[in-house]
Amino acid sequence: MRALSIAATGMSAQQMRVEVISNNLANMNTTAYNARRAEFADLHYQQMTRAGSIAAATGAIIPTGVQLGLGVRPSAVSMDVAQGTLAQTNGDLDIAIEGKGYLEVTMPSGAAAYTRDGALKRTGDGLLVTSDGHPVVPDLTIPDDARSISISPDGEVYAYFRDRTEPEQLGQLTLVGFSNEKGLEAMGSNLYAETNASGAPLVGFAGEDGLGLFRQGYLEDSTVDAVREITDLIEAQRGYEMNAKVITAADQMMSATTQIR
Repeated sequence: MRALSIAATGMSAQQMRVEVISNNLANMNTTAYNARRAEFADLHYQQMTRAGSIAAATGAIIPTGVQLGLGVRPSAVSMDVAQGTLAQTNGDLDIAIEGKGYLEVTMPSGAAAYTRDGALKRTGDGLLVTSDGHPVVPDLTIPDDARSISISPDGEVYAYFRDRTEPEQLGQLTLVGFSNEKGLEAMGSNLYAETNASGAPLVGFAGEDGLGLFRQGYLEDSTVDAVREITDLIEAQRGYEMNAKVITAADQMMSATTQIR
């Protein structure tokens, strides 16, 4: 009975959907987290009678045919590429990206990774790093005697000192864009890696080539809509229950068949 395997694929699909929703809700307070959506596609069809074939009895062309679907499969878990709300923190090293773009960081292996989490820190040597200690590209070192730091919308970093009137420019932050942001590979810790699907990284300055601007003293909230997630969760739960009822019904039908005398 095909209904057993078809309903099983439906239960598996709804279970995967619940897992994606639970991850979204778990990260509703994660800086710059983009909500994910599970996407599905129907499985192949068994052609009992092909549409357009000729009926042997009459010679007429069959208009629709008989196609039996065999269930559902996951096709993608895509990222909603959208900007979260900017929350003010007043931190000198907190920067949000208003618009498109990612900060580039250097991993311990030397490989490049990308993030929109602008909660930056400084090491004991003054190097500008992420919360996990990954250096921001390009390397920027803040002097120990700097009184405060200012970051302009285009990424220019200035240090102010007690014994000077004019600030000292330490460098300029860059942004990286991708032709297909949904193709980036999530690495955890708010980091992404380049893939063949994302395209090559396009490095530029803030405000140029479609890239966004920096906002000092702000951090980007996640794009998770808790109300929508709960609604989707209830829908997925009901879908799981209905597929389970199909399996129960199919099992009862098979039991009735075996009890026929």
